[in-house]
Amino acid sequence: MHTTIIAEAGVNHNGNFALAKQLIEAAAQAGADYVKFQTFKASKIVSKIAKKADYQNKNINDGDGSQYVMLKQLEMPEDWHAELIAYADKNNIKFLSTGFDEESVDFLDQLGSPFFKIPSGEITNKPYLQHIARKGKPVILSTGMANMEEIKAAMEVLIENGVPKNEITVLHCNTEYPTPMEDVNLRAMITLQNVLGVNIGYSDHTQGIEVPIAAVALGAAVIEKHFTLDRNMPGPDHKASLEPDELNAMVKAIRNIEKAVGGSGIKEPSSSEQKNIVVARRSIVANCSIKRGELFTAQNLSVKRPGNGISPMLWDEILGLSATTDFEPDDLIVI
Repeated sequence: MHTTIIAEAGVNHNGNFALAKQLIEAAAQAGADYVKFQTFKASKIVSKIAKKADYQNKNINDGDGSQYVMLKQLEMPEDWHAELIAYADKNNIKFLSTGFDEESVDFLDQLGSPFFKIPSGEITNKPYLQHIARKGKPVILSTGMANMEEIKAAMEVLIENGVPKNEITVLHCNTEYPTPMEDVNLRAMITLQNVLGVNIGYSDHTQGIEVPIAAVALGAAVIEKHFTLDRNMPGPDHKASLEPDELNAMVKAIRNIEKAVGGSGIKEPSSSEQKNIVVARRSIVANCSIKRGELFTAQNLSVKRPGNGISPMLWDEILGLSATTDFEPDDLIVI
């Protein structure tokens, strides 16, 4: 079992190329599989009258409520991409970016994007879904704000336009930044798997690392989590992002959980605990001196460690038998 961990840098580069490279370094050092950015043209995805979300206004208190102004400042220039891809390769981590408009999707496709990540806000954008599906690559679909019928409809568009069902991974998600714990509804991830018959994962916006770890224990094949170098930086997503030490801890914990849930499922002694059977279990022993020919009774027998003699589960069968030799106190009983 290997969970694909996507460290979501998103727009936390703040328009600074050096910061983008530092984010790649941090994701690689944490052991994530991918470091993911966001590629878009603000003019293609938002009108100039669109308002910021509440959390965006709270995190960017610049007196301007416009999404357009905010996003324009956070665009990742096209000429960054090739160098960031090379820098990711140098740091032994895979580069990924979400294209939020069809032009950006085409650009990322030309750069060799291994799959496409569809953000939650685009799940009802049929032309966009069709455009991505026709690229013939696997898709990861985030489902924040969506109900089951909307998710089914989006999947139908993807499948009808060329994405095999087994190449679609559906991520449970809540788009509030940060997500209140009572709104996580992690069991919905299992519902997605049961109802849709797809690979599942979880895109997390809670504070902390507990929920993505729990998602892995429940079978998530993909985990996506925002991270930043410093939560106090200005920007819409920093406050709900992990800092590098937390990202490290999350990846380490997920890798441990993979091992913990990746066994055979058969309840049997593990190889590491076989040696403990003799130490921890008990055997039937003499409770006092017993002479040859004397009958074994509940009074002259006892049960003590180690467990390399007759199992106490045979207690009733041993009672009433005759001793075949003399026994001293604590001697293992043999018959």
